[in-house]
Amino acid sequence: MRAYGIGRTLLLIAFLAAPALCLAQQGAATGEPLNVKTTSLPNAYVRESYHLEFHAEGGILPLKWELTEGSLPPGLALDAEGVLSGAATRAGQFPFTVKVTDSGKPAVEREQQLTLQVLAPLVAEWSRYPKINGQRVEAAVKVSNHTEDDFDLTLIALAVNEIGRAIAVGYQHFQLKKGTDDMEIPLAENLPRGAYDLNVDVVAEVQATGRIHRVHLVTNEKLQVQQGP
Repeated sequence: MRAYGIGRTLLLIAFLAAPALCLAQQGAATGEPLNVKTTSLPNAYVRESYHLEFHAEGGILPLKWELTEGSLPPGLALDAEGVLSGAATRAGQFPFTVKVTDSGKPAVEREQQLTLQVLAPLVAEWSRYPKINGQRVEAAVKVSNHTEDDFDLTLIALAVNEIGRAIAVGYQHFQLKKGTDDMEIPLAENLPRGAYDLNVDVVAEVQATGRIHRVHLVTNEKLQVQQGP
């Protein structure tokens, strides 16, 4: 009689445990419909480390992520766990679609369209391309800070002639505030007769982290100074 009671107890325990065992084998159910929670992405910066985890709620775990349309910025990759990481090598806007699939039978899928904007932390470009006016070279460079940090910025402009002689055309050292767009820096200097390349080096330092950003500009052709000694 006692053995019979123990047998019934063990059978009851096995019966109650069976659904939990089946659930553990198939994946954990959350009881909620599958829904993608990541609907926008923070900006990435060229050659800077990027790490983001996509999030979804509901469905039967584990979840699997994949890219279904579009393309990620060069240098970034998405793994099956939904982690987007790497360092982008090119600026621009990159639209793409991700799909998350749960472990149900049948599986449930959801897609989400996203756009990742990749910015160059420091931008420096000609706002007035160099030209010769008599003996004088005249130009202007515009600089932008696309980050959330202030820059300690240094700009050096040198005109280098055909024998390698360098003449200073401009020097600036100042704080470029975060979010600054298209600050223009004029450049001008008298030059002796000769043919010149105008080189501009812009260096920005984030003092809190020691991170350095650099941009180098140079003219596409020789600047010819016909007047003067």
